[in-house]
Amino acid sequence: MSNPPSSDRFQDNPALKGREEKFVTLEIKVVPVLASWQESIFAHEWLTPHGQIKKMSEMADKVQLRRAEIEKIIAGQGPLDRPVLGIGILDNVEIGSGKDLFLSLAALGMATIPVHIPKSHEQDFRMFIR
Repeated sequence: MSNPPSSDRFQDNPALKGREEKFVTLEIKVVPVLASWQESIFAHEWLTPHGQIKKMSEMADKVQLRRAEIEKIIAGQGPLDRPVLGIGILDNVEIGSGKDLFLSLAALGMATIPVHIPKSHEQDFRMFIR
């Protein structure tokens, strides 16, 4: 990514409202998160069978539209809501609120992304932390 968004553009995700004390904010490495998220039932919308982010032309129309909208927001100057990640029931990373933003930033080549994770999952994320 030639000009990744600066960390000061990221703000608390509104999905945490009233539960902020149950989450931590940290920067995670994108590549291992994508490798883990590949096990998610939702990964096929964004990832190839080899775990790479699909080209825009390979995505379903609705995913293409969401990605295009998010890329416009990224290209702007406004704030970006930190995505919320956690560990799913199959012990893989799941991306909750902010999935389209996280994956669009990854597709644009961002190597680390600031996110929220539940405090209870902090140990599970140690291999993903920058």
